[in-house]
Amino acid sequence: MCYKLLKEIIKSSTNIVFFGGAGVSTESNIPDFRSAKGLYNVKNDLQFPPETILSHSFFVNHTKDFFKFYKANMIFTDAVPNDAHTALSKLEKINKLKAIITQNIDGLHQMAGSKTVYELHGSIHRNYCMGCNKFFDLDYIISSKNIVPICDSCGGIIKPDVVLYGESLNSTNLNCSIKAISSADTLIVGGTSLVVYPAANLIQYFKGKNLILINKSTTPYDDQADLVINDNIGKVLNAACASLF
Repeated sequence: MCYKLLKEIIKSSTNIVFFGGAGVSTESNIPDFRSAKGLYNVKNDLQFPPETILSHSFFVNHTKDFFKFYKANMIFTDAVPNDAHTALSKLEKINKLKAIITQNIDGLHQMAGSKTVYELHGSIHRNYCMGCNKFFDLDYIISSKNIVPICDSCGGIIKPDVVLYGESLNSTNLNCSIKAISSADTLIVGGTSLVVYPAANLIQYFKGKNLILINKSTTPYDDQADLVINDNIGKVLNAACASLF
């Protein structure tokens, strides 16, 4: 019944926005953060919890240890788009989906073919020298002979373009996300527990008709949603959108 209703909502919608979290990428074998097998529960050789390691202050004061953890736990070069990424890309191609807002940094939405993607927390595929701001791709970071990647132009430290704890979200992406949500007639939120702020606050800007939450577990916004589906995001979107393509 839930799948049928979701399919009907998608068919009748003309301005859909998707807001997704780590659960969108777990089906591509990228771990989330807070589950039993999530990143925050993975043991590491450093004497610090992951939340501390992934902070701006730790990056500045313990740069080498940051990159040891980052390269081992945040980069998944073998990951490929799953059914959720593919369905969303197809929805964009038929002009129903207007934007994807993601908390993920893996770039899988773009790999699946999506064009309008606002990455709230940045991307592992973009890296910049802190000295001269020269751009470097992911391959440069991975192939670096040094644990801490160094700029080949000025010798400065290269920082991944990801938002660490203690850093602000990119204002352009944030404003574009707010604008997209504000004008949407349907907001599909998937693969996120909606407990990470300020990203979770974005829902308050939705004034449209259909708020849909798709997540394996409950969220603080379930009672405000028009439809709640507790299941795998890829399975749900693939089933609901199949007849549209």
